[in-house]
Amino acid sequence: MIRKMPLGLRLISSAFLIFWLIMAAFPFLWTFWGSFKVELDFFSLADWTNALFGRNTVETHGRPFTGAGYHGAWIAEGFWRPAINTAIVCFFVVCISLTIGTLGGYALSRAKARYSFLLLILALIFRAMPPITLVSGYMLPFFEWNLWGILPTTIVVLVAINQPFTLWMLHSFFQNIPQELDESAKVDGCTQFQAFRHVIIPVMWPGVITTALFSFLLAYNDFAVTSVLLSETNRTMVPEIAAFLGTTYTEGNIMFAVAAVVSATVPLFILVMLFQNRIVSGLTAGAVKG
Repeated sequence: MIRKMPLGLRLISSAFLIFWLIMAAFPFLWTFWGSFKVELDFFSLADWTNALFGRNTVETHGRPFTGAGYHGAWIAEGFWRPAINTAIVCFFVVCISLTIGTLGGYALSRAKARYSFLLLILALIFRAMPPITLVSGYMLPFFEWNLWGILPTTIVVLVAINQPFTLWMLHSFFQNIPQELDESAKVDGCTQFQAFRHVIIPVMWPGVITTALFSFLLAYNDFAVTSVLLSETNRTMVPEIAAFLGTTYTEGNIMFAVAAVVSATVPLFILVMLFQNRIVSGLTAGAVKG
C-alpha cells in the first residue's frame, strides 16, 4: 500500500521546486529579455526598471523591444560564420570521438590483458590535465607546418583532449553489457565486429547518445583551445562572443555579445530537451543489475 504524501509536505516540496526552477532559469530569461533592449536600458545604473520597460529603447527605436542586437551580431558582424564553423567542428569532433571511443571502449572492456586497465589510467591522467597546457605542445609543429588557424587542426586537438573521456564513458557502458551476448552472436555465425555492430551497439544506444552529447558540449562550449588555435576569420561562436566584448585596444558592442549569447544557448536548450530521455536512460544504464 502506497501512502500519500502529507499536504503540508507536498506544498513545501512544490514551493521549493518552483523557487529552484525560477532561480535556475532566471539568468537565461533575463539575458533573453535584455537582448531586445539597448545597452542604456539593459545596463542602466540610474534606474534598473529601464531594463523592464525599455525607456531608452522606446526613445531610440520607437518601441520597447528591438532586434538591433541580433541584426548587428548576425548581419553586420557576420556571426553566421562562427556558427557554421562551430557546426563543422562539433560534427567532426563527435563523429571521430565516437568512432574511436566505441571501438576502443569495446576492445578494452573485452580484453583480458592487464595493460587494458593501464591504458585507461593513462587516458584518465591525460584528461585530468588542463587543456590549455596540452595546446602549447601543438603550437610549434602547427606553426612550422603552416597549419595554425584552420578548423582541421582544432578538430584534431579537441578530439585528442576529448577522447579519454569518451573512452572511459563508453568503456563503462560496455562493461555493463554481458559478454554472453557476444558469445551468442558468434554461435549464430557472427564475427567479432558483426557482433559488435549488430548486437552490442543497439543494446547500448542510450550510452552512445549520452556520450555524443557530452562530446558535442565539449566542442561547442570550448573557449581556451579554439581561441588559441583558430585565426580571427575562422573563429567559433564562443571566441567570437568574447571578441564582441572588445579589448583594451578595440571597442566592442555589448548588446551584440548579449544577442550572440542567447543565439548560442538556444540550440543547447533545444538539444537537451529533445534527447533528455536518452540522456537519463544512458546515465542510469547499469545502475541496477538484475
